[in-house]
Parts: sequence; structure tokens; C-alpha cells
Amino acid sequence: MLESESEEDFSIPGEPHGPGDIWLIPLKMLDDDARAIQLGAVAELAVEAQQREFVGDPLRMMLISLEEESRFPYVIESGGVAVGVLTLQSGAATLAGWPDDESVWLLRGFLIDSKCQGRGLGTLAARASVEEARKLMARLGGGQAGVVLSVNERNPAGLAAYTKAGFVDSGRYVGGSAGPQRTMYKSFG
Repeated sequence: MLESESEEDFSIPGEPHGPGDIWLIPLKMLDDDARAIQLGAVAELAVEAQQREFVGDPLRMMLISLEEESRFPYVIESGGVAVGVLTLQSGAATLAGWPDDESVWLLRGFLIDSKCQGRGLGTLAARASVEEARKLMARLGGGQAGVVLSVNERNPAGLAAYTKAGFVDSGRYVGGSAGPQRTMYKSFG
């Protein structure tokens, strides 16, 4: 997203507006054939060498998320092409340094393909994930108030993207396997 764009310029999943739009494709809601096509595209996603310690293998993350009831995996698309993945999870917020598991959704396994970074897609997808979590909360119940995530302190691009998406730094979390993290939160309000 360009610096001059306003927050209203991002796309809500399923409501296309222009070339910088993203869509979140919910893998659990697809039939087997459509899911296989999406997973094939996920297998082609690449991660920069310096980011590998912060994120896992995208295909493995999606396959694990499909098997676990509390996880909702998404393929991030832009222009009809897979550009990344993310997972929303209920009941697991303490994994990001949040004080409890139930009051918020956890955003995890979030990455943008190395060839697609630097175009604001991470910021757009992070914003869209909050709207998607709000819809999941309304559909499934639970009463969560927003979305939490943790991002490694040595990942300035991730910190910047989440901040631009409206996430607020909620403090340091030292439970990450790759070193200290920043816990970041965005409410549904």
C-alpha cells in the first residue's frame, strides 16, 4: 500500500476494488478439488532466507491447520494468484504472550511470498484477517474482542506491516523459539 492511501483503500475479502486487493480464501470451506489446487499454489510460495527462522513451511502450516478444529487456514490471493498464507486460531492467544486464551483470536503462520513482499500485501492481509476473525466470532460464538499476534523483534518488515494494519504493540514476549517477540493486538471495535 502506498503511503498516500487511506485505510479505506484496502479490500475486504470477496469484495474486489482494484489491482492491490487481496482475498482470504478459507481452505476449510473449499471442496477437495479446490482445496488441492490452493495447496498446490501454497507449495510454490517462497520465504526469504533471513525470514525462515520467523516463519515455517507454508504448506506444512496449512496441512496442520486443516487437521486442527480450532485453526482456520487461509490462502492470501492477489490478482487471482496465491501470495501468502495465514491461520486464525481460537483458544490459543497465550502462544503470542496474551494473558488468556479465550478473549482474542490468534493470528499465526502468516507469511507473504518473497516475490510479493514490499507491495503492502502483508498490511492488507493483516487488516483483512481482523475482519475475517470478527466474522468467525459472530458465526461460531466465543465473544472474542479482537486479534493478537507475536512478531519477532528482529523482523522490522513484519513490525511495520502490522503497525500499518492498526495493530498496537502490547509488550514484549520472550516465549518465541526465535528470540524475543512483540505482542501486537487489534480490536474489532
